[in-house]
This record gives sequence, C-alpha cells and structure tokens, in this order.
Amino acid sequence: MMELQHKMVEAEQAGLRLDKFLSLSMENVTRSAAERWIDDGLVTKDGRPLSKSYRCAEGDFLEIRVPDPVPLEVRPEKIPLEIAYEDDDLLVVNKPKGMVVHPAPGHPDRTLVNALLAHCGASLSGINGVLRPGILHRIDKDTSGLLIVAKNDFAHQKLAVQIKDHSFTRIYEAVVHGNLKEDSGTVDAPIGRHPVDRKKMTVTKQNSRNAVTHYQVIARYCGFTHIMLKLETGRTHQIRVHMAYLGHPVAGDPVYGPKKPAPGLDGQCLHARLIGFVHPRDGRYLEFSSELPAYFTDFLNRLTLL
Repeated sequence: MMELQHKMVEAEQAGLRLDKFLSLSMENVTRSAAERWIDDGLVTKDGRPLSKSYRCAEGDFLEIRVPDPVPLEVRPEKIPLEIAYEDDDLLVVNKPKGMVVHPAPGHPDRTLVNALLAHCGASLSGINGVLRPGILHRIDKDTSGLLIVAKNDFAHQKLAVQIKDHSFTRIYEAVVHGNLKEDSGTVDAPIGRHPVDRKKMTVTKQNSRNAVTHYQVIARYCGFTHIMLKLETGRTHQIRVHMAYLGHPVAGDPVYGPKKPAPGLDGQCLHARLIGFVHPRDGRYLEFSSELPAYFTDFLNRLTLL
C-alpha cells in the first residue's frame, strides 16, 4: 500500500518545476525518483495528475503517493565494519575514509550498504528504497566517522523526525586552511545546487534550503586551523561549502578547496566525531564518540602550532 503525503507550495518555492520542488522539499528524494513518480501519475493536484514540467504556484496543495520500496537488488558483501553500538532497532557505524555510503553510478559495490546487508541480512529499514536501506543520513566518501543506521521502518521514522527537528546531535572535527579570526562563530547561509556544476553545492538564495553550522577553534597552526563543528542542519556537503564560503576550505578538499591539495592528504580532513540521539524505542538519550583516525592525527602532527 502506498504512503500518501501532502505538500503545500510556499511563496519562495513558487515557479519551481514540479520534479525539482519534490526533490528539494522531501527528505532523501532524488530528482530522478520524483520524475518517476510524476510519470506514473502519483503526484496530483485537485485529483488531477501533473507533469514534471508543471511550474508550482504559491498555495498549491499537492498529493504524493510514495511507492512501496522496491525489493533490494544490491548484493551483500562481507566487508569489515567498526560498530560502535547495535541493538534490534539500529546500529551506529564508524565509517572509514574512502568508503561510499550507498551504491550509485560509478560505485555499485564495496559500499557501506553492501557491508550492512551482509551484517544485518533483511533487517534494515526499507523507507529509502532500493539503494539506501536503513540509511538516515550520510557522510561523504572521504569523510570518516559515525553515522546511524535504522534496522526497521519504526526506528527510521522516529529518528528521521529528530533529524528534521534538529534535535539530532552531530559534531565534527576538521582542519581548515588559514587562520580563523574568531575563536567561535556561526555560518547561517542557505545551500543549493551549483548553477553550473551540478555535482557541487553552493551558498545561494535560489532554490536553496537553510543551513546552519556552528564552529569553535580547537588549535591554531601555521597555515591551518583545527576546529570543532556542530551541525544544526544537514545539507549535502554543508561543512565543506560553509567553510569554503568563509574563505577557509577544509584541508584536502578536492572540490571546494585549492586545486593543489594540502601535502600528505588524500581527500578532506573531516571526521564525524560524535553523534547523539534519543532511542526510538525506549526514549534513552544515547551519545557515541569516535577517536580521530590516523590520517587526521598524522596530518596534525606534521603541522606547527602557532
């Protein structure tokens, strides 16, 4: 049975193509998935199916029939996992740098999802469909650290509400280029897709979503600053985009940083250090932390303190 959802078009969303509106306003919905739903007649207004080229108007009240998850077609792979916590509802995984979270074009296997299927079998939430079973949030391939995985739809829905309400605690550590002027601060700048390079995100007021990142300096080095960051929102590439926006891109970031990477780094120096949430079943607050990995500490050890 399909899940029925409703969406109201706000003033700032008026004029968006329908497929783009759905991908921006619904959690974990890609534009290609939105296009499929529209083509299948699952998105209606006043009972009438709409086309993907339909331009939304302020006040439009849309009905979306979200299809049931398609049977999983990703194969399990016995890949070692570092598990910080596990019970019948969820697990917290410490993802290594270099591992992609879920399959995508160019990365069909050796992903975290492949490893989870081997570890958990069929006991993963199906809410996000074929390629993302149990995945509530993700971290980039070259970012290491903690993320939470839902084993059933009940846990997924409860945890997703915490993420949406910003009550999910996510703290990162990073090394950024340059010397931040302030010891702490907040970046409150909306993030959307880059208008030219569709693989990148950027700070923009056009077709964007609000994004808030808090940062605090841990230590200052010659040419670099070690910082702690707390996410209030969880947009794609949020930390990397926000720090580049400040003029202090993450060290080793090949997309938003200098074309010539920091010596000794392969990928960005960014680690998901701590995660905290209320357990969906019993209401306990749980918090887990992860030690800085060797690539991160080795880089810090090569730097000179100010």
